Amino acid sequence: MPLERIAFISVHTSPLAPMGGAKTGGMNVYISELARELGRLGVQADIFTRRSSPFEPEIDYALGENTRVVYLKAGPVQPLSPDEHYPHLSEFTASLIAFATLHSLRYDIVYSHYWLSGWVAAKLKEAWGMRFVHMYHTLGLMKQRIEENALTQPDQRVLTEMQVQQAADRIIAATPAEQAQLRWLYRAPRRQIIVIPPGVDPGRFQQGDSRSAARTALCLKPDTELLLFVGRIEPLKAVDTILEALHALRKRAPDLLRRLHFMIVGGDLRDRSNREMTRLQALSVKLGIDQLVSFVGAKEQSQLPRYYSAATAVIMPSDYESFGMVALEAMSSGTPVIASQVGGLQFLVRDRETGYHIPTREPISLADCIIELLSDSARAELMGESAARIAQDYAWTRIAQRLLQVFEHVSGQGRRQP
Repeated sequence: MPLERIAFISVHTSPLAPMGGAKTGGMNVYISELARELGRLGVQADIFTRRSSPFEPEIDYALGENTRVVYLKAGPVQPLSPDEHYPHLSEFTASLIAFATLHSLRYDIVYSHYWLSGWVAAKLKEAWGMRFVHMYHTLGLMKQRIEENALTQPDQRVLTEMQVQQAADRIIAATPAEQAQLRWLYRAPRRQIIVIPPGVDPGRFQQGDSRSAARTALCLKPDTELLLFVGRIEPLKAVDTILEALHALRKRAPDLLRRLHFMIVGGDLRDRSNREMTRLQALSVKLGIDQLVSFVGAKEQSQLPRYYSAATAVIMPSDYESFGMVALEAMSSGTPVIASQVGGLQFLVRDRETGYHIPTREPISLADCIIELLSDSARAELMGESAARIAQDYAWTRIAQRLLQVFEHVSGQGRRQP
């Protein structure tokens, strides 16, 4: 008997939330695209998230056939930080159970995302006796190891992540690196973890407009060499490393710098409380490169293909990335990626084939890669073609089929356990 209905849990962020916010990014894209693809395959998917605005409907059908987003009352109807959601998880769980009871719904399996949702999935397992699959997206212990002033004792998030690991029937890891982190830091058994990467929509992100046309559409000169960052504006993304690399180019390759522009896509330009945005803007002025840099704010998924098409390279110098969906979108668009050799980026980006690997927090190494790429347009074009070809292996159609097989096995619908 095939799988009929899945409950996705995404407590702290809706898959329909505007992209580029403080807590919207790759996870939102992952949930919405996967649920939409499963809907095309005939599987009904309900995505449960917390109501954070009085203007959100109880049920939103924007994701298409067989897929809906259900907003549940849990705590104040206003935006909250992830940690502020924790006291309201019991209410969220009760609201979810009440919704399912009212509508006579039975789910074949639960797929939870991030540690807060994992807590809810574990409680649903106790109440319903239903198996669940979990994806962490980022790991608290990894972030603690990287961030300055990290806690020396496990906090509520880490303790919850460990409890979720004990309760989950399967854990989806985006890369072998995450699998190793789960086994090493959380003592998760190998058999519990299945490595399946996120996907990309090759119909949306493809080698479409010519670079000159895309640049003109972005009000840039056609011969501009555009370097692009796309993502949340937070310290772990290490955007300051890019600014420092551009500063280094003033001495190392001044001729290249004259036709170069760096565009930062992400964040809310109206939000004066984002200290990292303010710091980066001040740093660009201090380094004397502010005329080369533009902050354009967050853009919807539908707008991103033009930015990727216009770029000579996308740069991701992050301290930590569980996967790096921006890199995959850029590759599918035929754009080389320069990325730090961390997390999923070390597997997704192939050094000197689809882009470059760089050490974290080394602006001179980044500057050297920029010089090499911009000095050889033929090589850059070959890298882009190779990137687009490799990205085809990550099409959502393939990824959804692999995950569906896991769900069927875990729920008991399949013939054997993987």
